[in-house]
Amino acid sequence: MQSTRKLFVGGNWKCNTTLEKSVNLVETLLNSLSFNSAKLDVVIAPIFIHIPALKSGIKNAVQIAAQNCSLTSQGAYTGEIAADQIKDIGIDWVILGHSERRSYFGEDSELVGKKVKIALATGLKVIACIGEKLEEREAGNTFDVVKNQLTAINKEVSHEDWKNIVIAYEPVWAIGTGKVATPEQAQEVHEYIRKLMVEINNSEIAENVRIIYGGSVNGKNSSELIGKEDIDGFLVGGASLKPEFADIVKSCDSN
Repeated sequence: MQSTRKLFVGGNWKCNTTLEKSVNLVETLLNSLSFNSAKLDVVIAPIFIHIPALKSGIKNAVQIAAQNCSLTSQGAYTGEIAADQIKDIGIDWVILGHSERRSYFGEDSELVGKKVKIALATGLKVIACIGEKLEEREAGNTFDVVKNQLTAINKEVSHEDWKNIVIAYEPVWAIGTGKVATPEQAQEVHEYIRKLMVEINNSEIAENVRIIYGGSVNGKNSSELIGKEDIDGFLVGGASLKPEFADIVKSCDSN
């Protein structure tokens, strides 16, 4: 039985597409989506420099997220984009802690927690990513890794802040590999995360926080995954750039 939590489908476009292709995706894919926005948030995350053009082209309730924000505020920080600058252009969401930021750019859990705090303080809502590597899962350390990553975020935020955070569980071994956690594997970790939230916060926060799954989600497996009690939606990678993104949205909208 699905809870009353509002479902969530995010599309992380990563460092992909030209402006022309991005605009075409809005016109041919996103603007064709029909969903109940009272029941489901749909949020896409293009590259920074495409955001203004895409924002003006979206004709339905699809929202936009930034893929990252700076640890700094405005100032002499060449190449950085501050959280309040993201908010200033009318964007409400930011993805933080993605495994690619952690592995390629050296962002550890402590830094991710600080970024989450900064983003929330500027009025942004956060898609906070956590998840284990293959060797960590094979060693039986999935729960320990998830706990450490989530605790680092929890240390930086208040109980009230959790209303504006979506937890994205993304097993690193399933991102872009074509491998996907079985619905049972995903549910097992999501259930653990919800119980952990009781332990480190309280039962009300645990019940209301949205926990979404990411890792080779596609139009074929989304219907079965979304049927699990503690899976509240998805953070979609490659499939968010394809027509099957509509199927993933539909699987949540009709659930």
